[in-house]
Amino acid sequence: MTDGQPGTDGRPVTDGTPAAATEEAGPVDGAEPAAEAGPADGAKPTDGAGPTVEAEPADGVESIVETESEVEAEPAERAEPAGPAERTASVEGAEPAEEAAPTGRAEPAGPAGTVEPAAPALPVAAGTVRPSRRIRPLGVALAAVVLLLACGLPAALVAGLVRAGDPPAPGASAAPADDPATAAARRLGERMTAELARQSAALLGGDRAGFLAVAEPVAHPDLRRRYAALRALRVTAWQAVANGLPTPVEGRPGEWRLLVEFRYCFVTPDCRTSRVLTGTRWRAGERPRLLAVEPSRSAETGTRPWEVSELAVAVGRRTLVATTPALRKELPDLLAQAEAAARVADTYAVGGRTPDRYRIFYAGRGEWQRWYGGGRPKWTGGYAVTVGGGHHEVVLNADGLVAGGVDDLLRHELTHAASLPERGYPGEGTWWLVEGLAEYAGADGEPIDRYAGLDEVRRLLGGGWDGRLDSLSPADDAPADRVSGSYGISYLAVRHLVDRFGPERLLAFFAAVVHERTPVDQAAERVLGEPWSALHDECVGYVRAVVG
Repeated sequence: MTDGQPGTDGRPVTDGTPAAATEEAGPVDGAEPAAEAGPADGAKPTDGAGPTVEAEPADGVESIVETESEVEAEPAERAEPAGPAERTASVEGAEPAEEAAPTGRAEPAGPAGTVEPAAPALPVAAGTVRPSRRIRPLGVALAAVVLLLACGLPAALVAGLVRAGDPPAPGASAAPADDPATAAARRLGERMTAELARQSAALLGGDRAGFLAVAEPVAHPDLRRRYAALRALRVTAWQAVANGLPTPVEGRPGEWRLLVEFRYCFVTPDCRTSRVLTGTRWRAGERPRLLAVEPSRSAETGTRPWEVSELAVAVGRRTLVATTPALRKELPDLLAQAEAAARVADTYAVGGRTPDRYRIFYAGRGEWQRWYGGGRPKWTGGYAVTVGGGHHEVVLNADGLVAGGVDDLLRHELTHAASLPERGYPGEGTWWLVEGLAEYAGADGEPIDRYAGLDEVRRLLGGGWDGRLDSLSPADDAPADRVSGSYGISYLAVRHLVDRFGPERLLAFFAAVVHERTPVDQAAERVLGEPWSALHDECVGYVRAVVG
């Protein structure tokens, strides 16, 4: 978008301009959490949740899980024994701090309330939202946007690093140097983190009653829906990391707000966790009671689908596909298409490191405006957003796709997920290479004359382009034909490089420029053995020759 984020291929939204993404504000004294809208597109009420029901696997499909089938009576409140307790734009040439990847199974956190050594903040590789690529019949443009962000967060208090079978973290005493007010807040924070640790263990253990037991009844409807969605997504790791100390809510005696970073894995037990930062509200006491979990609203990634929507989920060997119950009938076909696209995308994994599972969310009209902050350009049909831990979550716009347009879009977006670094790429000057590779994968070997954007390429060559590949990145408000032409030129330039040097050397060139952030002229000399100025002109000449 306008903040220099990378883009991919998608489709226009036809119901007007999307709402802008909201920045996450810090705690505001006395402010109420934003009200959550109910499930969109005819989603059924979410009060009931219980054991998941899995359908018989289809070919290449492990299972389909629908949260709608989960029905369980509201558990009686039970007494629990007291137990132990992004937005930084990618700057061209800048090297953001790396996140240390956990090795193997995560260890339980240290004592609650213990301050971790300050870890380097993950930069939000300010995803570049960029336009589309092809015009379909009846003027429907197929475009996609890649929002590449990583969650840069300050050092935090560990509330509970919990995986299935891990015990909750023990309590800890306040730091001796604290003044009385800080010491009291720290002790309250320790009790809150102990409750979060118990809740995490209950989620991973499939104990819905235990998950709800830390909260007041007012929070139960939202928590039931979150629990059902996370269980349907096969959550395998769930960590609650307190970000700082709790702060009092002005005008509401006894109420406190605590920022919490939730870290999670789906399907794969020992993945590097993804992250989301959100606010929680509590009633103070010897055993604090959770009043609300606010939907995250950060500009880096925005609200995750499982925070605000009931989900129906299908899981395959390489992919996870989720949508709302209103669109559940699309899941079998979507999963089959995603599995096929994953086989292609795996071949473009830089360094041979493929995602453990590709995560795809299929958004109805309402969800498209809410998930991950909304606010995409009108022509967008899909995008990939970095959520940390080396994972990209892909979102498709169900309202903007035409029949037959999903396969190449999935190949395109999953190739972004396989090929891009989580910190984002160096800058808009390399947009053509990032999008050209994804378009090349999306075409999947089809003859050049079948590429749908050739007419738009021809028009862009005829006027409006200065002939430089590093200036191809279109604006968010660019017309659809300009967007499609930019994607087409990028595709043809990458195709020419593959024809000249082969796919392995092209991927090595991509790794040098996008991952290692080597200037393109140096990368060309080192990897391709030729000066970039000559190769650039050769690519542009090839594009002109193809379209006449």
